[in-house]
Amino acid sequence: MSESTNVDVRSYITFKLGDELFAIDVSQVREVLDLSPVTRIPSAPSYVRGVVNVRGTAIPVADLRLKFGLSQTQDTHATRILVLELLLDGELAVVGGLADSVHHVLEIHARDIKEAPRVAMRWRSDLVSGISNQGDDFIIILDIARLFALDGPALTAEALASLPVGESAEATATGA
Repeated sequence: MSESTNVDVRSYITFKLGDELFAIDVSQVREVLDLSPVTRIPSAPSYVRGVVNVRGTAIPVADLRLKFGLSQTQDTHATRILVLELLLDGELAVVGGLADSVHHVLEIHARDIKEAPRVAMRWRSDLVSGISNQGDDFIIILDIARLFALDGPALTAEALASLPVGESAEATATGA
């Protein structure tokens, strides 16, 4: 493979929200976590599930379903947290995105990514970098940094840390 060909191939991690398959650049993903107890923050935006403890650091977690205007569903054994490193307002921010399931890493050649249609699109076209297909599946490639940048500094750990913390979602669900 030539050097110019390597530049044209990027790795993406795929995940599902409902029946839709999404992908984000793997370079923006620090890790994928099993769902762990989430501490609620009552004053946070409605799509923010709360914060999780990742090796001693509180990471804000946004429910990506709610972020896209989908209904909230019950968490399952497949629910995962994508821990993302994003440049927001010129600063590196670590945030979590809750996905129904995370699948695998795909390499997609630039020529196989088409521009998102401007009309008849279920998702906001300014948040979609492109669309690709793998077999019979269409993959919506997100500009995840733009999605989180819509909130400005409101979704940083520092901003959320100043809000009053509630019970963890797990404690609420178990009645503890």
